[in-house]
Amino acid sequence: MAEELTPAAVDSAADAAGPDESEEPIKQRKNGLYPGVSDELAENMKSGWADTELRDLEPIPQAAETAARRAALSARFPGERLVIPAGNLKTRSNDTEYAFRASVEYAYLTGNQTEDGVLVLEPKDEGHEATIYLLPRSDRENGEFWLDGQGELWVGRRHSLTEAGTLYGIPASDVRELAGALREATGPVRVVRGHDAGIEAALTDKVTAERDEELRVFLSEARLVKDEFEIGELQKAVDSTVRGFEDVVKVLDKAEATSERYIEGTFFLRARVEGNDVGYGTIAAAGPHACTLHWVRNDGAVRSGELLLLDAGVETHTYYTADVTRTLPVNGRFDEIQRKIYDAVYEAQEAGIAAVKPGAKYRDFHDAAQRVLAEKLVEWGLVEGPVERVLELGLQRRWTLHGTGHMLGMDVHDCAAARVEAYVDGVLEPGMCLTVEPGLYFQADDLTVPEEYRGIGVRIEDDILVTEDGNRNLSAALPRRSDEVEAWMASVKG
Repeated sequence: MAEELTPAAVDSAADAAGPDESEEPIKQRKNGLYPGVSDELAENMKSGWADTELRDLEPIPQAAETAARRAALSARFPGERLVIPAGNLKTRSNDTEYAFRASVEYAYLTGNQTEDGVLVLEPKDEGHEATIYLLPRSDRENGEFWLDGQGELWVGRRHSLTEAGTLYGIPASDVRELAGALREATGPVRVVRGHDAGIEAALTDKVTAERDEELRVFLSEARLVKDEFEIGELQKAVDSTVRGFEDVVKVLDKAEATSERYIEGTFFLRARVEGNDVGYGTIAAAGPHACTLHWVRNDGAVRSGELLLLDAGVETHTYYTADVTRTLPVNGRFDEIQRKIYDAVYEAQEAGIAAVKPGAKYRDFHDAAQRVLAEKLVEWGLVEGPVERVLELGLQRRWTLHGTGHMLGMDVHDCAAARVEAYVDGVLEPGMCLTVEPGLYFQADDLTVPEEYRGIGVRIEDDILVTEDGNRNLSAALPRRSDEVEAWMASVKG
């Protein structure tokens, strides 16, 4: 990784640019190898560059949808200034940063994904006027483009403000002027908190936690029902995820020779080639690790004769993620006890999926799946019935552990800030997308179950879209029934 220049170099370049542009020195590495920048080099770097302005851009594919979302937001908060930041880079260590991911609220309303961006809706007589505040192209006069660690020669070209306006259908302005303008602003303001400390500081005497929470809740609930663009993106995410699962099956022998990390890395390659990233940390849980719900260390052994619980999802370039789980026999065949447990979870998932339909209570699919699992546990003699008693006391939870699903979208656990009455206690509508993912987990140290059950964990998870007349399984291309899983694995392995 190349080293940047030194503070002395910056001072020299700033002097050459003039006093106004040297007020905020460009930050540089302490132990750089160059002692400075000569006046001749600073002058040379200012000129001789071609015009690279992009003049044939078209709006992003979701421009109409983001405009409609902003209109709904405007209608909900008339007469108020609304501030939605993208967020800033976060340091990973020393002078390296984590890969940036814009806040969901900002990306949902703009389609833009660049750090430091801020969407502002200014109240007008009728509705609001939107402006997207962004960093402009790197300055070539003061040397920023090649001296600053975030200059374009270091991290790549940014869109000009004119280009951004065309792409996102929103007038664009320089974000470096925004904090000062917000400090002087009057009238009611709301901001989405937790993403940009500088913007929040500029509004500190103008906002309240309660009013800002109302804004966050509204934007979370707005995402409960997906538009056609979003549904298309979710299907893309799922389709790539299916291919990622196939990739993993093809290399299970290599995973046996190494560890769960081989599985994680294999799936990650598909996510980076076809999407933006994984939508969450991949769970590649082999053997007893399958009983740890969020096993993301992925450093354990992969053994023939055991099960692999793979919970993974590709995130598209527009931030929509899949969330799919399959529990696979590493050697391609379930043994008798594995099949017994797997088939029980499959039966529970079938009941849960059948309960997903418009007009149904959100909780119905969870209740349907839990009933089947409770029935199995009573039948196997692991818990004393009757089933109604087990469900009333929640006794099945020792082995089922988690809820049966959640909303899905730009966050893997989407719409999390929505009101309980609109989400968990709400009613399903066409366009909602959720996971159905029952599981049974028998911990390796659980002395209340027969020894042959211990260390077996099974979860089956699919992404289900509520339709006008029922539901559609977006991840149906991945087999679920135990015999179909075996046939599929054999086919993929060739």
